[in-house]
Amino acid sequence: MSTFLYRLGLAAFRWRGRVALLWVAVLAAVGLGALGAGDAPEDEGAIPGIESRRAFDLIDERFPGSAADGASARIVFVAPGGERVTAAGYRAAVGALVAEVGRGSQVADVTGPLTGSGAGTDDVGRDQVSEDRSTAYATVTYKVTADDLTGASKDALERAVERARDSGLTVETGGDAVTSEAAGGLGEILGFVVAAGVLLITFGSLAAAGLPLVSAVVGVGLSMAAIMALGGVLGLSSSTGELALMIGIAVGVDYALFVVSRYREERAGGHDPRRAAGLAVGTAGSAVVFAGLTVVIALAGLSVIGVPTLTRMGLTAAGAVVIAVLVTLTLVPALLGFWPEAVRGGRRGRGRTGGTAGRRFRTRWFRTRAFRTREFRTRRTRRAEDRRMGVRWARFVLRRPVPVLLASVAALGALAVPALDLRLGMPGDEAKPTSTSERRAYDALADGFGPGFNGPLTVVVDARNAGSPEDAAASVGAVADRIAATEGVVAVSPPRFNAAEDTAVLRVTPATAPTSERTKDLVRTIRDERPRTESATGATFEVTGTTALNIDVAQKMTAALIPYLLVVVGLAFLLLTVVFRSLLVPLKAALGFLLSVAASFGALVTVFQNGHGAALLGIDQTGPVMSQMPLVLVGIVFGLAMDYQVFLVSRMREAYVRGSGPGDAVVAGFRHSGRVVVAAALIMTCVFAGFMTGGETLLKMVGFGLAVAVLFDAFVVRMALVPAALVLLGDRAWWLPRAVGRLLPRVDVEGEALTRAAVPRPAADAPALAASSARQDSPRGAGQGNDRA
Repeated sequence: MSTFLYRLGLAAFRWRGRVALLWVAVLAAVGLGALGAGDAPEDEGAIPGIESRRAFDLIDERFPGSAADGASARIVFVAPGGERVTAAGYRAAVGALVAEVGRGSQVADVTGPLTGSGAGTDDVGRDQVSEDRSTAYATVTYKVTADDLTGASKDALERAVERARDSGLTVETGGDAVTSEAAGGLGEILGFVVAAGVLLITFGSLAAAGLPLVSAVVGVGLSMAAIMALGGVLGLSSSTGELALMIGIAVGVDYALFVVSRYREERAGGHDPRRAAGLAVGTAGSAVVFAGLTVVIALAGLSVIGVPTLTRMGLTAAGAVVIAVLVTLTLVPALLGFWPEAVRGGRRGRGRTGGTAGRRFRTRWFRTRAFRTREFRTRRTRRAEDRRMGVRWARFVLRRPVPVLLASVAALGALAVPALDLRLGMPGDEAKPTSTSERRAYDALADGFGPGFNGPLTVVVDARNAGSPEDAAASVGAVADRIAATEGVVAVSPPRFNAAEDTAVLRVTPATAPTSERTKDLVRTIRDERPRTESATGATFEVTGTTALNIDVAQKMTAALIPYLLVVVGLAFLLLTVVFRSLLVPLKAALGFLLSVAASFGALVTVFQNGHGAALLGIDQTGPVMSQMPLVLVGIVFGLAMDYQVFLVSRMREAYVRGSGPGDAVVAGFRHSGRVVVAAALIMTCVFAGFMTGGETLLKMVGFGLAVAVLFDAFVVRMALVPAALVLLGDRAWWLPRAVGRLLPRVDVEGEALTRAAVPRPAADAPALAASSARQDSPRGAGQGNDRA
């Protein structure tokens, strides 16, 4: 593989103009296809195999045309200072608002709290007025979905609300028709600015810092355009590409960063620009290919969960990773051809050492033949590299592997302890900032009608087997009575029958909030009592509604987490075994990943569920962790973790097979790739942390979870636990049974074929190559079996 990629890099460097034009043409063609593709379909988010979904399907079947496909809004009225909302002045304001909103062209129906029969008594619309008459609400149903709701309709609703507020009432709105998207924080922009700064500090060159960003933008742009172009054909909704966008940026920057860093290293070793580009693609490109395969495995593995939406998200994100790999292997060497010297940084008139690998000595004193030799420049570069923090840290680990290993495991284990109490759910309006009208409406309804009012259960009763409509009504009434007698139920609404009078819908109000554990227990209790209820009444029923749906989704996601981990970790273990030709290195990588993910879950529970430090992030209300969060976090972080694993450990193995001892190989890995891994991890942390500045708690949760997961995995696992374990294992870390080695295909990630073939290397590498050859011919080298290929 390394030879093929080497030739590909040479060709891309030589024909850089054509390669760049080809990518521009592809991007333009796909972009035009996206513009003509039309709007993406709505993502229904249907999850097969759960009771809530079956109940919704039953409602659609038995109540045709009654399903609320349109957007809805709930307007909440609160009287000031203990007054009644039913007072004459407030009644007139409420009636005027209901009448004004009802005249909207997109409004299907308005149900007001005080104007249901046109009477003027307090009894009118009693179910929409609290017992103390301080709070009331009206419901607005639209003919179109929230996405199709025009700005004029939203403005009309807002104007009517403002007029009602002039009467002295507190008026708040909620529902999908008026859901406000919190403005994205400046941190998302600052995250990219900081990322660019990290690249600039790492490379010391604007060209080298900008090249990874340019390649990532091209890859992400092509991926998103392809998703839009194929949306109608493949059923890809607008939300499908969110994961592809996030992971595309992450891997696009990481992969280009690794290739550019290797190019600068080869140039410092004395290679001309074209050959350095070929070597960079042949060596670092091989690592990019296998790192990309591990990410594809993690993302495509989302299909085992059985949720169509997650399957589409995972496959489209995997496609974005494939595009990022192709861009890295072709466009990056082409761009290097346009700026072969600029990416090296520094000024031609000044010798530079230390952080920049390509610093040259061009003063007159250094122009003598003795100091222009490659051997001297290699020694000077090596001494400068040895002063880097990464090399010094590697040597510290080399001297104290046991304390470093124990400290890493203990720290991650302590952070993971709160994850034992992980509760999944789907936070609603209660998780929004108090600055939003939706959150204030939620709180007002909870104060006026009880905490369970915002999360009612919908019970669908099927009484087809009852016989006559009278018997069906009696069966439904008996079911309602038994549910009403369940502990934790505040009220059960009168049944609403379909046209055939054989199916009814009940609204059950719990005593506790939608995200409360007691509400989950109530749903389980009602479902557990179903066999006895059905045998006593002759009618069957199913429980649904937003609250029950969130509970079912959380249970399904929890059940899918372990199988998902087994699939992605198992397949990645096999792939890394092929790459490193070792059993212990992939095993150690998988165990380290599990530790970092567990610690990330613990951090999420500590902040968002238990509330410790929540105020620092502007979180007003704690609650369960988003149901999809563990799977999304595992998928993204697993891909990035394996990227860092391949980038760092592949250089260690490269040094090991070329004659270095186990400890020296660890130091060599940090010398060549430590700074790149640190830069990549800092960039991803900044990008993910940018989501934490948004107003939405869900965005903060996603940004926080991904940021801390990257920090834990990159700086604790890859930088501490991995080298400490390799030092303790010694030669055993690279051991592979001969029988297994004969079955595995040989892939040349280290670029050994480039050394043996017609790719000349600097003369300074000759001693290392001779030592590598002698070592592989020695009895100890032969005893290692196939792990040295």
